[in-house]
Amino acid sequence: MNSHSFRFRLAATFAWFGAMVSLLLTVGLSLAAHNLGERLMDETLRAEMEDYVARRSRNPESRPPATISVRGYVHASGRTTEDIPPELLQLSPGKHQLTLAGIPYRAAVSDLGGERYVMLFNEARQRSREERFLGYLVAGALIMTLVSAGIGWWLAGRVVSPVVELARRVGKARPEDETLEIGNGFSNDEIGELARVFAGYLKRMRAFIDREQAFTADVSHELRTPLAIVLGAVELLEDDLRLDGKQQARVARIGRAAKEMVELTTALLLMAREEAVLEPVESDCDAWDVVGNAVEAHRHLIRADVEIALVSKGRPRLACERTLLGIVVANLIRNAFAYTESGKVSITLESDHLTVVDTGPGIREEEIGKVFQRHFRGEGSTGAGIGLSLVKRICDRYGWEILIESSEGRGTAAQLIFIEPAGTLPPI
Repeated sequence: MNSHSFRFRLAATFAWFGAMVSLLLTVGLSLAAHNLGERLMDETLRAEMEDYVARRSRNPESRPPATISVRGYVHASGRTTEDIPPELLQLSPGKHQLTLAGIPYRAAVSDLGGERYVMLFNEARQRSREERFLGYLVAGALIMTLVSAGIGWWLAGRVVSPVVELARRVGKARPEDETLEIGNGFSNDEIGELARVFAGYLKRMRAFIDREQAFTADVSHELRTPLAIVLGAVELLEDDLRLDGKQQARVARIGRAAKEMVELTTALLLMAREEAVLEPVESDCDAWDVVGNAVEAHRHLIRADVEIALVSKGRPRLACERTLLGIVVANLIRNAFAYTESGKVSITLESDHLTVVDTGPGIREEEIGKVFQRHFRGEGSTGAGIGLSLVKRICDRYGWEILIESSEGRGTAAQLIFIEPAGTLPPI
């Protein structure tokens, strides 16, 4: 039983309310019974006192009452009818509560004609009856609390069942389902209104997904076509022997930019797919091959006095889209190459992770926690702030972990951890 569920809380509220009402009734009835008992005892003592005074006025030798409940005493100056306990002689006229020999008594004292009359009522039986009555009240209060909890649980079930049914329908609903199914069967109350709101929201979501799918299809066609034309033109220009060195370098730069655009477009289209569970991918993505291609593709960014150390201690094969792994690796390597003006860039691939360490300017401490934020650009950055945010999204998609440690002025270390690689190849 979930103690945070609405049904439990409603039942607990009913139980608490029943307990409070029962407690108030128990206290009230117990006090009323106690006061009534005292009034009855006082009335009995008054009647016995009047009866004995009347009898004694007719017969001075009359004995005071001596029953199980009532016992009387009379004391005249110089003589008594009984041995009166000393405690009674110290009482003032009126009503009193006292204990004699461990027995509780209710006492009535009256002085008439130079004589003292004392009537005692044994309260032991009365108190025993009050305790039994209190026990009945407590048992009734417990039963009332349990009954209130049961009624609250039953009523909560009746109240919550439409909410549970609505939650079940919403949980199973998909954008391609019919929206009218969610709102069917509910009455015209607040729950029904909520169901209709959910149905309308699902309808708008389906329209949004339709527009997104249409946009994705248009982008896939309209953007890839001109990029293919650009790449084709670049290939023709690269074969043109009439171009000098500077012109060939510019053509090569155009080609690299076009290829990066194709890869980025492919990655964004893959990431835009909304899938509850990733489709299985064959374990044929050679991570070392991807790393090598990324190094060659971005070698032009390396300064003359920067050393590259490329080491393979393992050759994992990953169950992933090669294009997406290439995006991640290329971003890490491109950043290391672009920001290292002197020193060394070390790239190490092991069976379960890739490490890229550079001796660049590093990242400021206050910026290290923001590098994965979309459009965040650190000091001295020339990019658009999309690369590392895309890297984080891809890592989240495949369950990889990306860690970046940096010290300002001392360089940066990036580590890509592959969770449960699909297999390994022999190291080079």
